[in-house]
Amino acid sequence: MTFVRFIIILFCVSIATGCVAPSQGRPVVSNEPREPQRPRYDNAPPAKVNTPSRNRVDPALEREIADLWRSFPGKTGIAIKSINGGWSIGHRADENFPQQSVSKLWVAMALLEKVDQGRVSLSDSIQIGPDDLTLFYQPMAAEVKRNGSVIKSVYTLLERALAYSDNTANDALLRHAGGPDAVNDFIRRQGLGKIKFGPGERLMQSQIAGLKWNQNLSQGRKFYTARANLPIETRRKALANYLADPIDGASPGAIVGALDQLARGELLSPNSTQLLQSILKRTRSGPNRLKAGVPAGWEFLHKTGTGQVLGAVSTGYNDVGIMTAPDGSRYAVAVMLGDTTASIPERMRLMQSVTRAIGRYHRR
Repeated sequence: MTFVRFIIILFCVSIATGCVAPSQGRPVVSNEPREPQRPRYDNAPPAKVNTPSRNRVDPALEREIADLWRSFPGKTGIAIKSINGGWSIGHRADENFPQQSVSKLWVAMALLEKVDQGRVSLSDSIQIGPDDLTLFYQPMAAEVKRNGSVIKSVYTLLERALAYSDNTANDALLRHAGGPDAVNDFIRRQGLGKIKFGPGERLMQSQIAGLKWNQNLSQGRKFYTARANLPIETRRKALANYLADPIDGASPGAIVGALDQLARGELLSPNSTQLLQSILKRTRSGPNRLKAGVPAGWEFLHKTGTGQVLGAVSTGYNDVGIMTAPDGSRYAVAVMLGDTTASIPERMRLMQSVTRAIGRYHRR
């Protein structure tokens, strides 16, 4: 090999090496086209996931509630409101129904508003004697009979009135809150809609029965005896008048709206809201009504109401409350029976079916 030929070969190798070696410290950028992504399906649309939106009612739930309402005898009102989703459904949701002890909710709220304003304290002492007793369910009457009179704090009376549905405890709170006018004023100012508070247990229950109240009726079974001695037509007329325009009437829709506002903390201070809800979680009445259909693992707070019975007709058989799912979703529910000839087990099954359906469709 001549010297000139060697130089030519060396020069060509140097050029070729310089063309392919990357510059030090620079990334190698490939000009090769990328491999196209493989589709999951051959030109098929993505599969739809069967998860209903929490912001609209499941049509299947709506149909099931309608079937329950349609098949139940008597005047029935059902209202459900999704507190987080904003949707609501109902049947006869705007009509007035007898509340009975459901109305204890508004007494408690009116009183707790005064606590928030510093006008009432939970530690205030209230004396209850024989002249303060009412009728029907009042466990406190035994204490008064035994001791002559008792002194209870506002907090204790709230627990007795709501969790135990003691009528005497509730009427004591009513007096401390300023009477029926103060409760109805609270309802109006808060814009709670079609909700009325009556004159208190003694006057209301005697009026429903066709009796004129006197305090002797609070003793033992004197009220029951006096009612039984009335002509049956007097009782029927009084009960019919009450059912036609309940003095304590409220619509299921207004009640779930109020429960929605309570859950959101729009009616009372945070402390009073928490206190009221904690007491309602300990409600002992109606364990086989709405509560029995609430799924395991959910929280439930509620208030029941039960009216008088005449023959085969029961009036004011109610339960209202707030269901809270494990994921925090909340539903306000009201089932109110204005009058019905259905048996107690049938009434309970209706209520259980409503809360059971809410839980089932929430999990879908």
